Amino acid sequence: MAERILIISVKQQNQNEERFESSLEELVSLCKTAGGSVEKIMTQNRQRVHPAFYIGEGKADEIRKVVEELDIDTVISNDELSAGQLRNLSDKFDVKVIDRSQLILDIFAQRAQTKEGKLQVELAQLEYLLPRLHGQGEAMSRLGAGIGTRGPGETKMETDQRHIRRRIYDIKRRLKQVVQQREQYRKRRKTNEVFQIAIVGYTNAGKSTLFNRLTNSSSLEENQLFATLDPLTREIHLPSGLHTLITDTVGFIQDLPTSLVASFRSTLEEVAEADFILHVVDASSPDFEQHQETVNDLLQDLDAHTIPTLTVYNKKDLINADFIAIHHPNILMSALDTESIHQLQLKIEAVLKDEWEWYKVKLSADQGKVLNQLAKQTIIEKRFFDETANEYVVKGYIRENHPLKSLLKEK
Repeated sequence: MAERILIISVKQQNQNEERFESSLEELVSLCKTAGGSVEKIMTQNRQRVHPAFYIGEGKADEIRKVVEELDIDTVISNDELSAGQLRNLSDKFDVKVIDRSQLILDIFAQRAQTKEGKLQVELAQLEYLLPRLHGQGEAMSRLGAGIGTRGPGETKMETDQRHIRRRIYDIKRRLKQVVQQREQYRKRRKTNEVFQIAIVGYTNAGKSTLFNRLTNSSSLEENQLFATLDPLTREIHLPSGLHTLITDTVGFIQDLPTSLVASFRSTLEEVAEADFILHVVDASSPDFEQHQETVNDLLQDLDAHTIPTLTVYNKKDLINADFIAIHHPNILMSALDTESIHQLQLKIEAVLKDEWEWYKVKLSADQGKVLNQLAKQTIIEKRFFDETANEYVVKGYIRENHPLKSLLKEK
């Protein structure tokens, strides 16, 4: 049986109407992803949130009646609640009360597959819980089980702050080792001069579908928020023969809990280390512009906003009206269409050619190794063997800081 959920939300005076509506729609999707059924949404316009109850006390009484009438299991707030607000609402409604952040953490807890992913989620959950433990006795015991209570840390959620602090310290220590291993892999990839592409985008934009079509693999593809948590990396060859590594990353979302962004820092750093970014946008979403901005803001936070980027407007097959792209360079496509995937590969190379430097080099017949390197690590436009001079002539594009450039200068 799906948990019966009632959503509560305060619209403050300075809040944009569209953004408010889209965050509510998103919260409904998050509830579905967590396995709940939203029975009702109750909102209130206020100048600012009530310090003790989040909503006005009169509204809280009204909500309590609806909770009883609809036999609600869980009340979920669209904004992050303080310890006091959680406790007061929980006492008032006499059911489990959680907020948007707890819900997102819960979904992440369900989705984490790798040891690192599980540790990161547990760390985020504990860091969220710690400041909310004080005087939470009754409200915490009411949590019981179900949405908002799952995750690697659920069996250890004793209200003992010392225990939680010790556990946080332990997880951070273990994650540090994982981060060091990841950095070693990155360094190795860098020294091997493999070109790295990261796929980023708002959650449910179609990143995993695109990743699977580009790599002919079968990672999790679901029409759900946060289908991918753990970054996957595969090798692909672009039409010119250029070898690249491509990484699928966790979906971004507006108002992502701060503790979660901090915990997933090492995963998101994969993006900052990339040479090229594919920013996937669900072009059929009415909120695609808002989604793009959320992702761009996060890329800026990660210092990844200067990396060459191609905006991939996905789900072309679901667009009914004329579509106007707002970011360049871009491509409008459907990840489900084979021809679109080929066009995307050509577009990636076209964008790289604009970024890279043109070269022409002559290589003697015994320089097969260098020829092979150029084939894998540069975009070759033309290559032929000049029999009269007994040498290869190669023309193409190369990255500005590529080690092979010094060799090309000598030629």
